[in-house]
Amino acid sequence: MTSRRLNAPGSKDALSIRIGKVAKAHFQVHIRYLAAALLLAVSAALPGSVRSQTMPERADTALVISIDVSSSVNEERYQLQLEGIAAALEDKEVIKSVLSGPLGNIVVAVVTWADSPRLAIPWTMITKEEEAGQFATRIRALSQEDGKFTCLGGMMRYTADKVLFRLPIPASKIVVDVSGDGPDNCSAEGLLSNARKDLISAGATINGLPILEGPTSEGLEEWYRDNVIGGNAAFLMPADGYADFARAFRQKFIIEMSALTIRQ
Repeated sequence: MTSRRLNAPGSKDALSIRIGKVAKAHFQVHIRYLAAALLLAVSAALPGSVRSQTMPERADTALVISIDVSSSVNEERYQLQLEGIAAALEDKEVIKSVLSGPLGNIVVAVVTWADSPRLAIPWTMITKEEEAGQFATRIRALSQEDGKFTCLGGMMRYTADKVLFRLPIPASKIVVDVSGDGPDNCSAEGLLSNARKDLISAGATINGLPILEGPTSEGLEEWYRDNVIGGNAAFLMPADGYADFARAFRQKFIIEMSALTIRQ
């Protein structure tokens, strides 16, 4: 019996082999594109500008800046808050304080809040003056949201459960900045006090910047002292109205970047 050559030119087997090689090559190309797409997706999922940086193993400070956007905050007042925060991040003395820690870095997030909180700027690493300036630009670009109530307890709960949970690296200090022009007027009983306790238990220091302007400002400093601030070396830095916000925020920023005891 004559044996059949499986790889004879023009035979069905040779054609099958060639088709198989072509299919294999297309499969390899497909896998390479799939891997590249997966890498891009993972990169996009990382918080903020952190994805474009070489992340250190630890930060000197993790700072949450919370911004009141309730109904008492009109466009002018909102812009005064944004400009005050951005100007502080562009101030050389402030940056010197920010980067003066043992590791020379800080990781920052911004939460806006009224009826409900929102992570407006995810965790972002700042290791040099240029990066602080870029963060200031992002602050100025934040659009104002609609909100009616001053749900401070909800903001603290969100910060404890969602924002600190997403902290990309451990930090020697955790600071939560709370500013606003009125007391909580919407949270369920116990929500604020329990969220505050949980933040402090997580090692956070909660500092307050009550803005003393408008009908709800009477007694606001004392209310912040009793219900908002807490944790290691917590303090108040009142602003004498929105026009004084930039001064108060800058001064508070310098103090909290340099005065807190390092957590072990």
